[in-house]
Amino acid sequence: MVFIMGKKIPLSVAIITKNEADNIPDCLRSVSFADQIVVVDSGSTDGTVQLASDLGCEVYEETWKGFGYQKQLAIDRCRNQWILVLDADERIPNETAEAIKKIIAGAGRDVAGYSFPRKNYFQGKWIRHMGWWPDRIVRLFRKGSGRMAEAAVHESVIVDGKIVELDVPIVHFTESSLSKILLKIEQYSTLGAAEAFKEGKTSSIWEAALRAELAFFQNYFLRLGFLDGKQGFILSVTDSVNKFFKYAKLSELSRNTKNK
Repeated sequence: MVFIMGKKIPLSVAIITKNEADNIPDCLRSVSFADQIVVVDSGSTDGTVQLASDLGCEVYEETWKGFGYQKQLAIDRCRNQWILVLDADERIPNETAEAIKKIIAGAGRDVAGYSFPRKNYFQGKWIRHMGWWPDRIVRLFRKGSGRMAEAAVHESVIVDGKIVELDVPIVHFTESSLSKILLKIEQYSTLGAAEAFKEGKTSSIWEAALRAELAFFQNYFLRLGFLDGKQGFILSVTDSVNKFFKYAKLSELSRNTKNK
């Protein structure tokens, strides 16, 4: 890597991008201690590819095939014994970096992977309720022991072997622009509906409305989203909208199939 002085450790970082020019510099700086950073891009038009390349990453351009598939492409290009999967809007704070360095230096052979609590920030606020904390995720694993689940959305790392829970966090700055959130809802609800349809699930417009209502009630009241202030309210609403469109689109897919 060329942008930060200091000793590198034998760690590979796998990142996927599309139009992440606002996020990628800070993300890369937070893992500057790794001696390999692999970026798989899927058609950025905002200079993301050039930024990542200028900062010393190994950049590959691939046609978009789904979140899990894209991340696996990045993992497959990692050469070190330990691999860290990171999103462009995530950061590794100093305390977590130090913990990772110690793991790389002396992890036992019986450990296959590590999980982290994730601190999610929305519109500048750390969201502590609605299941957003500790939001534990597996991201660090031994090469050959971990892989991405074959999911188009809500992808996760699957590790074969012992997983150790760490107390140090990964920091996530989730999208805060309402306009961009609406675009994500369009994308995620479409992917979620297609995945559910593939699994043989069905829905109706009334079920979609009920699921949306229940999602808001669960997030805002049962999961104490109201304690997160206006941000908690916004997130409860947007999750409810996402649920409605996912199941409304599933209903549409089912109806179109019957009409053929």
